[in-house]
Amino acid sequence: MNRYIALQKIVELGSFTKAADVLGYTQPAISQMISSLERELSIKLLYRSRYGIHLTLEGERLFPSIKKTVAGYQAMLEISKEIKGLNSGTIRIGTISSISCHWLPGLIKQFQEVYPNVQFVLHQGDYTSIPEWVRTGEADFGFVNPDAIPGVKTRFIKTGELRAVLPVNHPLAETKYITLDKLAKEPFLLLEEGALSAPLEAFKQAGLEPNVRLCVHDDYSILSMIESGLGVSILPELVLRKTNYLVAILPIKPILTRKIGLIMKDKNSMPIASKYFIDFLFEHIADLP
Repeated sequence: MNRYIALQKIVELGSFTKAADVLGYTQPAISQMISSLERELSIKLLYRSRYGIHLTLEGERLFPSIKKTVAGYQAMLEISKEIKGLNSGTIRIGTISSISCHWLPGLIKQFQEVYPNVQFVLHQGDYTSIPEWVRTGEADFGFVNPDAIPGVKTRFIKTGELRAVLPVNHPLAETKYITLDKLAKEPFLLLEEGALSAPLEAFKQAGLEPNVRLCVHDDYSILSMIESGLGVSILPELVLRKTNYLVAILPIKPILTRKIGLIMKDKNSMPIASKYFIDFLFEHIADLP
C-alpha cells in the first residue's frame, strides 16, 4: 500500500524529491518503491520531462484505480481509529466560496471542540468540479445546487435567497426592489458556477436575455468590479452578509432562490470523520445563516 501512496504523492507534487520529503523517505527509497511497483505490474507508470514527473498513458489508465485503492485503505484506517475512538481523521470537502466563508468556519470550530484532532481539507470549486471530486475520491462530500446535477442523488440542506447588486451611484440603487427586466438592460457580471447558473435560468424562464459583459469565477471579484462601476449582478444573499465593498444590495421581485445540498460518496466507503461531520451539519441546520 505504501507504494500506491508514494505514487499518488509523486503525481500530486510532480517530484520524487518533494514526495519523499512529505512522506519521510529518502529519494532512492521512494524511487525503488516505484520501480518495484512497475515491475509487479509490468507497466511503466511515470516518465520525466523538463516540467517534472508525469504519468504515462498506461499510468493514467491505472491511476484512478490506484486512487480508489488508497482511498479505500484510508477508509479502513479511519474505521480502526473509530474503534479506538474518533481521535483523528481527515475530512475532505468540496465547497463553494459562500459556504467556505459563512458556514464552514463556525461548523469546523464547533466540531473540533469535540474532536480536536480531526483535520479538514477544503477544495473550492463549482457545481461541475465538486461532483467530479466526489466521484474520484478527492472529496468525501461536497456542497452543490441540487438543480445543477439532475439525476444525481443529493441531500437537501436549505434554500437561500438571491439579491441584485449594483454600484452605489446607479440610478436604481435607491429603489426598494428591482425586477429582472430592468437588470437585463444593464451590463451584467455573471458568477461562473459550472453546470448551472441560477440567474441565467431565471432570465431564461422570464423570456429575457441579460447583457453579459464578464463571466467571473469568484463572487468577491464581482463585488469589486461592481464597486468600480463595471456592471450589476445577482449573487447569493449568503455572500453579501459580510462585505466591505461599497455596493447597493436590492431584493429582486419576484424572489429568486438557490438550493444548497450535499453530494456524497457511498457512506460505506466514506471516512468515519466525514460521516460524523455530516451528521453534525444536519443537527445544526437551524444555526446556519
